[in-house]
Amino acid sequence: MSTQNHSVDHELVQAAAHVARTRCRGDNHTMAAAARAQDGRIITAVNAYHFTGGPCAELVLIGTAAAQGAYELETIVAVGDRERGVVPPCGRCRQVLLDYFPTLKVIVGKDDRVRAVPIADLLPETYVWAEHQLDPEG
Repeated sequence: MSTQNHSVDHELVQAAAHVARTRCRGDNHTMAAAARAQDGRIITAVNAYHFTGGPCAELVLIGTAAAQGAYELETIVAVGDRERGVVPPCGRCRQVLLDYFPTLKVIVGKDDRVRAVPIADLLPETYVWAEHQLDPEG
């Protein structure tokens, strides 16, 4: 665990907060996510809640980014509707984000204590899927 904090991308937090305020309506969409792609673009998405376990905003964002040709993300943040502020990713999202983007920074924390941390810091003693795949030539 690196415990190293990185500078917070406040523009990213503002983008997610704007989407949460303007696009999250009712119980179907309650979280917004924003990520900065390697090329500098900001990509946003909202969750798709369903009682069967719809995808979180971070997972919708991965697909949205790919659909827009952004396959490398540098930083991500999720913000809750109704002015809940920054919300850390759930366990499933942490694992998926680590597997897709092992160098990703995640913005976490509340109010004046938000910080950007490496995704691996959110999963100490983590299972890295790629490290456990069989070598196709072996």
